[in-house]
Amino acid sequence: MKLQSVNPFNQDLLAEFEVFDNNSLEQAITEANRGFGLWRQFTYSKRADAVKRLASLLKKQRDSLAKLITCEMGKLYKEALAEIDKCALACEYYADNAEQMLAPVQATTDASRSYITYQPLGVIMAVMPWNFPFWQVFRFLVPVLMAGNTAVLKHASNVPQCALAIEKLVKEADLPDGCFRTLMVGSNKVEQIIADKRIKGVALTGSELAGRQIAKVAGYNIKKSVMELGGSDAFIVLDDVDLNLAIPTAVTSRFMNAGQTCISAKRFIVQSSIAEQFVEQFKQAVGQLTLGDPLDPATTLAPMARNDLRSELHQQVTHSLKQGAVNLLGCERGEGDGNFYQASILGSVKPGILAYQEEIFGPVASIIEVADDQEAIAVANDSPFGLGASIWSQDNERAEQIALSLEVGNAFINGLVKSDVRLPFGGVKRSGYGRELAAEGIKEFTNIKSVWIK
Repeated sequence: MKLQSVNPFNQDLLAEFEVFDNNSLEQAITEANRGFGLWRQFTYSKRADAVKRLASLLKKQRDSLAKLITCEMGKLYKEALAEIDKCALACEYYADNAEQMLAPVQATTDASRSYITYQPLGVIMAVMPWNFPFWQVFRFLVPVLMAGNTAVLKHASNVPQCALAIEKLVKEADLPDGCFRTLMVGSNKVEQIIADKRIKGVALTGSELAGRQIAKVAGYNIKKSVMELGGSDAFIVLDDVDLNLAIPTAVTSRFMNAGQTCISAKRFIVQSSIAEQFVEQFKQAVGQLTLGDPLDPATTLAPMARNDLRSELHQQVTHSLKQGAVNLLGCERGEGDGNFYQASILGSVKPGILAYQEEIFGPVASIIEVADDQEAIAVANDSPFGLGASIWSQDNERAEQIALSLEVGNAFINGLVKSDVRLPFGGVKRSGYGRELAAEGIKEFTNIKSVWIK
């Protein structure tokens, strides 16, 4: 078996790599465990210095790393540049704030002195997806490192070059050997790795199916897990919306990264009195997106990462149309050798239609009309997922009441739903559990220890 790197734009084979045999896998985990013994002794100041060197390398190699992302998984080059910038920001944020976040907390008890301390666990495993091949890894890796843990990565099989590039960056930043290792393995090795007694926890960003499988293995082995899974985010448009603000963000939120984002807007829940106007302007704006080479600045809609993903998306669209959804725009594969799918809009999406209930992971928007605020809340919550949502209104108090009623981990008013290193990120229901980022994220893989002294 080999891991292949294939350009989604032209199907060129960029590179291929042999997977680890058992000896190579054992060596990598041994190095990570040995590295933990050294790294955990570093002061926060020394860890911060190392992580800041990592940020400097990301900035220095920004252009080449972004090009690697674009060529290997297909996103627009300008989006890849922003992804690298975000990784560097995460490094700097945790380097500056981790010590304060993990400082012992004094508690008042019947003891002379008692407090809570946050200590590292050991080697933490990450299973990460292809859609943000650097950011998904860095938002896991940096807080794990700053907490004193080490990490191993099983990256998505279609981005092996990105996986190896991240390992190279960590080495160039002069962190101790074993602080981070990329495991060149297929999914068939994940259960074996999680079961290894040296692995103390596992973080997954991926599909609901992958989450069920990995959470089951982690639970069987009684190991901490954090699951960031799928999403079918609501974009709620109230009747007093500022369309000049909402329309451009609606396009970005649905079609950024070719729609392959867990927190992209997928269900556009629009109040009936504004629906015709919203759909008309949204359709006009979406129709201006241009498929093409993601390295070309003129391209505004990238190819999808893999052809099998495009085929699955088209099946979902076709099935939804047969069930009564209306083709308002696109709904067909794009032309050319690349994994292109047209920018698409489904109208008249109602309960019982596949696009109403399932996550649509690609450049397809679903329009759902509702009568009022209460129906908007009910429809938004009528989903197995609960990752993010946005509400669009000129009345912030009204929008905030809706935000507080939504079953999601992230609610944004008049803004693009995004992960922000300063805010905890994660979902509820079948979107997973646990949190990444901010202080809540860095504490996930620590031993929260109570110390009582008489």
